[in-house]
Amino acid sequence: MTDDKKKMTAQGSSVGADDGQSISENNITISESDTKSNTLKDRMRQRRQKMRNMNDPAYLHTVTLDELMDHVFEGRSSVIENLLYTGAYILAGAPKIGKSFLVAQIAHHVSTGQDLWDYKVHQGTVLYLALEDDESRLQRRMFRMFGVEGTSSLHFATSAKMVGSGLDEQLEKFLREHSGTKLIIVDTLQKVREAVSDSYSYSSDYEVIGKLKQFADRYSVCILIVHHTRKQPAGDSFEMISGTTGLLGCADGALLMQKEKRTDSKATLDVVGRDQPDQRLYLSKDQESLVWELDHAENELWKQPPDPVLGAVAKIVSAENREWEGSPTELAQAIQADMAVNRLTKHLNVNASRLMEEHQVKYENKTKHAGRRIQLTYMTVELK
Repeated sequence: MTDDKKKMTAQGSSVGADDGQSISENNITISESDTKSNTLKDRMRQRRQKMRNMNDPAYLHTVTLDELMDHVFEGRSSVIENLLYTGAYILAGAPKIGKSFLVAQIAHHVSTGQDLWDYKVHQGTVLYLALEDDESRLQRRMFRMFGVEGTSSLHFATSAKMVGSGLDEQLEKFLREHSGTKLIIVDTLQKVREAVSDSYSYSSDYEVIGKLKQFADRYSVCILIVHHTRKQPAGDSFEMISGTTGLLGCADGALLMQKEKRTDSKATLDVVGRDQPDQRLYLSKDQESLVWELDHAENELWKQPPDPVLGAVAKIVSAENREWEGSPTELAQAIQADMAVNRLTKHLNVNASRLMEEHQVKYENKTKHAGRRIQLTYMTVELK
């Protein structure tokens, strides 16, 4: 019996010894499995809680500052740097002051990729709704301004439907057929808004620009809307824009064109907006070509100093090595960052659009099964 006990003990010890390693490995496996299971349960619990919150009529969605910094937002890309970005812009001025010549010039420069004055242009297809012109007048104007050199990237239309009554569908169809569109010019606002009364309210002004802005944001294009100013002087020159402050309040920016006398060949162009600095440009019109030329700007534009972190990240990818993917820790090691990993990722989250704009590098920060992963992609530089 003692021998049997010994055998049992030996067997038990042997099994225990062999299983000791096996149990340890199983514990790791179970632990990892439990972690994944708990993570999945947490996500499901959060989703259920989110659904309950959204169904609560008193629910107010909020984000913490940490959550805000952890998110990568798609930035507004520039069509003409420091002048026009994706979104809705108003170009206002008195009738027959030269607005249509200016927007024709902008349209031509964007469609051909030629820089406008001292501003860098990002080339793309342009749709110009010249709703107060006919094709004969457009032909003469474009010939006088730019000669016979044409481009297939600039499209004109002399009629269109109203906002809320078919214009969206027309623009959507055009964008489906011309995926490289960057700029849509509406000349003028009055030609695409439905007349509901002789006077417009703040809400109706806000609504019509709001619909155009929503379209611009949805398709990442710039919509430049030509509009008129009032005759009455105002303390703030932008208050001269015809209508209520709802127009400017909803728009992403505005360009106000003014002359001291209608017969002058000189004009000022005041620029305000959410994505560019306030500025005043002094223009003069070439009497032969009718092209607006920049005499000077009232103040020199402030330029952001180079960001060494973005420069280091940009060096990881190139035309020869277009993609890189790794964890935030691996990225910090790759660029030898002198900052904490979480600070590095938040810095890149905030500056993702700048990384794309200045270095043509697309930055993505996503959560995958393996944890948080960062992907860098070198994008092809625009050909002009």
